[in-house]
Amino acid sequence: MDGQATGALERWREQLDGWAIPEEILAAAPETPWGFPVGLFRSRARRAGSGPATPSNLEAAHHLPPGGVVLDVGAGGGAASLPLAATAGRLVAVDESPGMVAAFLAAAEAAGVPAQGVEGRWPEVAGRVGPADVVVCHHVLYNVADLAPFVTALTGHARRRVVAELTERHPLAGLRPLWRRFHGLDRPDGPDAGDAAAALAALGLEVTRQDWESPDRFGHDDFDELVAFTRRRLCLPASRDPEVAQALLEQGTRQVGGVWVSGQPRRVVTLSWPGTAG
Repeated sequence: MDGQATGALERWREQLDGWAIPEEILAAAPETPWGFPVGLFRSRARRAGSGPATPSNLEAAHHLPPGGVVLDVGAGGGAASLPLAATAGRLVAVDESPGMVAAFLAAAEAAGVPAQGVEGRWPEVAGRVGPADVVVCHHVLYNVADLAPFVTALTGHARRRVVAELTERHPLAGLRPLWRRFHGLDRPDGPDAGDAAAALAALGLEVTRQDWESPDRFGHDDFDELVAFTRRRLCLPASRDPEVAQALLEQGTRQVGGVWVSGQPRRVVTLSWPGTAG
């Protein structure tokens, strides 16, 4: 790997490291700012299963043979893999959260597709998972500072294709005004999908990129749930919920299609590349 390639991976790591919460703020947080409520992913998987196919779904489906196996890494409730249930013979989900794995298995059963859930962190649990025809990994890469082993394991498990989806901008970028408002803290601008594509290319992968706009903006069914989630992200106590609610409304949070969302429709990027599994 030459210096330019190494630099792309280092830039990715450095920009993600810039999102670390200052120790004094984290120490004062009454609850952990990390993690997601299972209900958020369950509702997102439900919408994904009933909505129109996305470019990511279509790319995965193009490479998935009838009765093939789909491996969903960082599966959440299964929003990346459940839309493939009509073609797949089996879905395999990997997620750190037992609640997410349970939600995925319940959704797969409801969809009538055989499924397996593996609890654990990728790539540490990669040895417990067999190869798949298609590997999908949606909205996970921004959580991975050390891309090389993570992506190498994805690629090595795919017989045909890896399909990764991520937002064009870092998913926490929308909280930048709130960090400034509540903590006087400026947060980073990057990394973005272009940085991800450069880092993947640095690993020698032949990456195809599709940019598109998602009508499904990663939202919450309940406004109070959105407020609590945002407040935890900002390391604030529950007593600040009214202030957080007001701030969210002031920056344009509204209900669209029964889901509370902030800002404009999301710009999303699909990155895909060939697998190397035998």
